[in-house]
Amino acid sequence: IQKLCDRVASSTLLDDRRDAVRALKSLSKKYRLEVGFQAMEHLIHVLQTDRSDSEIIGYALDTLYNIVSNDVEEEEQEENSQKQVDDLGRQFTEIFIKQQENVTLLLTFLEEFDFQVRWPGVKLLTSLLKQQGPQVQQIILVSPMGVSRLMDLLADSREVIRNDGVLLLQQLTKSNAAIQKIVAFENAFERLLDIVTDEGNSDGGIVVEDCLLLLQNLLKNNNSNQNFFKEGSYIQRMKPWFEVGDDNSGWSAQKVTNLHLMLQLVRVLVSPTNPPGATSNCQKTMFHCGLLQQLCTNLMATGAPAATFSPTINTVSEVIRGCQINQDYFASVNAPSNPPRPAIVVLLMSMVNERQPFVLRCAVLYCFQCFLYKNQKGQGEIVSTLLPSTIDATGNSVSAGQLLCGGLFSTDSLSNWCAAVALAHALEENATLKEQLLRVQLATSIGNPPVSLLQQCTNILSQGSKVQTRVGLLMLLCTWLSDCPIAVTHFLHNPANIPFVSFKCLQNTG
Repeated sequence: IQKLCDRVASSTLLDDRRDAVRALKSLSKKYRLEVGFQAMEHLIHVLQTDRSDSEIIGYALDTLYNIVSNDVEEEEQEENSQKQVDDLGRQFTEIFIKQQENVTLLLTFLEEFDFQVRWPGVKLLTSLLKQQGPQVQQIILVSPMGVSRLMDLLADSREVIRNDGVLLLQQLTKSNAAIQKIVAFENAFERLLDIVTDEGNSDGGIVVEDCLLLLQNLLKNNNSNQNFFKEGSYIQRMKPWFEVGDDNSGWSAQKVTNLHLMLQLVRVLVSPTNPPGATSNCQKTMFHCGLLQQLCTNLMATGAPAATFSPTINTVSEVIRGCQINQDYFASVNAPSNPPRPAIVVLLMSMVNERQPFVLRCAVLYCFQCFLYKNQKGQGEIVSTLLPSTIDATGNSVSAGQLLCGGLFSTDSLSNWCAAVALAHALEENATLKEQLLRVQLATSIGNPPVSLLQQCTNILSQGSKVQTRVGLLMLLCTWLSDCPIAVTHFLHNPANIPFVSFKCLQNTG
């Protein structure tokens, strides 16, 4: 290695230097430590002085990549050696970026069209960002046209460079709002959405997944970019992603992954943590362009795999949350059954069914919560299905109220908790409905007079049921009694309630 380094440093013939660098490249994977410490300075010198020869530049970039990259071959990797490998990558990266002009020089090679220069340059810069992201980001940020040069990679006609360019931009945009904004304003949304479309949307391969991850980097927690995305009419371009058809032929694992990421992107735009005005604008756009309608169609479809069901419910939840026009639309959606049933009823059936997966049941509860959030009209419709005058006497159809009551008093404690929390959301900040719900009477057993819903909740609470059941009922009672004097009077009418609650407060357990 030392002899090869001497040849690189002292030989006057370009051919001789090129052969020496090629030999170093062949040794750099197996003898990474030695080549790194002895040859790095000489390789950087080659990049500075021999840039007219693309072949030697390509070899030098490949060798530097092998030195700083932690992507070791699987057969060479031992469990206890991984930490040493990681440390080596970090150390060599620190040495390389200590002189900022080395990174600036590398950026100039990414402008070369020659494949054997551009591709290893992309891989080297990606590896540097993986090892020392914030430092390298800062150097690129202050380099003239630094980020703009990298954006050109997305337009490269050679797929391998374009795809690796996407991976590079993923690393570049991590946790750096300033770079995220520059990348967005360099037409990234247009280019990435074009790639996703060209690759076949959710049917595309891993490159679609990589583009979606990059879009997530650009949009998550970045209000400026989210607004730019909406103003650029890019939300409308998301609708075809979800036009998956009612295909029962089976989905590949990649398609499921792609769809999950697409759903996550929708949620990023309507997240409850975004500024309310921005979320509301995106929600309305999703309704007007038909995206919400498409998601609801998928929700009621039978062909999609079970793994996509809960993420789709969660996405619909946040698209409708607190947005009256979207909540009204959701209330009108029917499942394609015979006779048709409201989507809300079908979802609640899953929530109170103990055979359904826990994640799915929680997703339905979240959807119900979002449907009722700031939606007094929806709350009234749900509570009305519990009131005596509106219950379907024929028994032909099951209502949301009946399902919630059934869940509330089921033998399954998770159904109890879900139904109690769901009912609490139907009463949230709605004094009129809290009073109306006091009218609900339940038949407990044959021959006994009916008892009020409030009384039955306190009866079960005092019977020492499972913790999950009791927590759910207490949450319901807290919401129901809050700011409702009439409900409090009804609660106090049972002399056993206050001693029971007081006793529980003094207990050390539960």
